[in-house]
Order: sequence, then C-alpha cells, then structure tokens
Amino acid sequence: MGISKELLDILVCPKCKNQIRLTEKQDGLICDDCGLLYEIKDDIPIMLVEEAKPIKP
Repeated sequence: MGISKELLDILVCPKCKNQIRLTEKQDGLICDDCGLLYEIKDDIPIMLVEEAKPIKP
C-alpha cells in the first residue's frame, strides 16, 4: 500500500522540523539535514527520534 502523497506532504522530521523524503525502496523516510532514517513498518512511519537510525554520508 505505501504512504500516500498527502501524508508525505505534511510529515516533517521530528528533530529539526524540516522536510523528509521517501527512500528508493519506500521502506523509510530520510531527513537529509539530520542524517536520520525513520523506518516504515507495516505502512506506518516510526517518527521517533530515539528509534531513528543514522545514515552514512
């Protein structure tokens, strides 16, 4: 099913409040400013800073 375009338009990074983008595999959301990956599990984005994974540059 995936995440709808409308939801992506309103979601922001909970840490810095900047825009996020969908990964190529559509399995997570990336904040380029913070360098964090928020995973998507069962079509639900896990938008907790404590659960986010750092991405490698």
